[in-house]
Amino acid sequence: MKFEKMIATREGFGEEIVALGQENQNILVVDADIGKSCKTGAFRKALPEQYLNVGIAEQNCAGVAAGLATCGKIPFVVTYAAFGSMRMLEMIRQEICYPNLNVKIACSHGGLTPANDGASHQAIEDMGVLRTIPNMTVIMPADAVAARRLVRAAAEFDGPVYLRFTRDKVPVLYGEDAKFEIGKANTLREGGDVAILANGDTVCLALEAAEQLAAEGIEARVLDVHTIKPLDVAAVQACVDEIGKLVTVEDHNILNGLGSAVCEVVAECGKGKVRRIGVQDQFGMSAPYERLMAMNGITVENIVAQAKALF
Repeated sequence: MKFEKMIATREGFGEEIVALGQENQNILVVDADIGKSCKTGAFRKALPEQYLNVGIAEQNCAGVAAGLATCGKIPFVVTYAAFGSMRMLEMIRQEICYPNLNVKIACSHGGLTPANDGASHQAIEDMGVLRTIPNMTVIMPADAVAARRLVRAAAEFDGPVYLRFTRDKVPVLYGEDAKFEIGKANTLREGGDVAILANGDTVCLALEAAEQLAAEGIEARVLDVHTIKPLDVAAVQACVDEIGKLVTVEDHNILNGLGSAVCEVVAECGKGKVRRIGVQDQFGMSAPYERLMAMNGITVENIVAQAKALF
């Protein structure tokens, strides 16, 4: 399978947040002095009165954003995923989610994409940690188009949202007319033999795997589960009822991420089989992104192998 364009989802965020800020002066960016990496530079130049840089102080970002939200503003806290989830976790819980404030946490460098920066910068636990906090919505777009659409949806949604983006370029999978709804998975390929549920930078791998499986006579349904919380329970139940064989793929710890969320639904259905592909409950290291993914079995080849093992 050939993909024509490659764009990092953080680029989609950087583009859309400018458009949103120009449309609504209540939309603000609260930056942790990392705008160059997180693509908020264009926002700062275009809308300096709607931009705050609090420095390398993520906990303060959360507190400032919470205060702004109580005044009717819609702040987007921007930093790396490892810091925007875990370093400011208590503030997210106590100051944002507990009072259910309208704060968006938009983080680049999710999963293993920080690669050579090492384990300290690789957020392999973030979505799992944040999906356990009441009132939090957790989203990871699959490409730049999805990023733009879901950033806009998050801005229109009233309540805390965590958005996770990639550092590295990923294939553009969607056309400009694609529709997205928070909490509703997108079916990218129909099939009745096995279901592959993926999100973020692994959706392209799922599509490639489905193509290889089709060449062997196995038709895979591929779902982009861009919203981990609230999970599209109906879509998962349909995969269980109509197919019964599921493979989950994610650039995240297999514990408490997409795979765990899907398994919770499958367990309640009382039927079905699931194979989880993701970070194997181990820290990363400084290495090329593709090598880190391969070390954890997050590859097209392993998706194919795990799907076939279900038969």
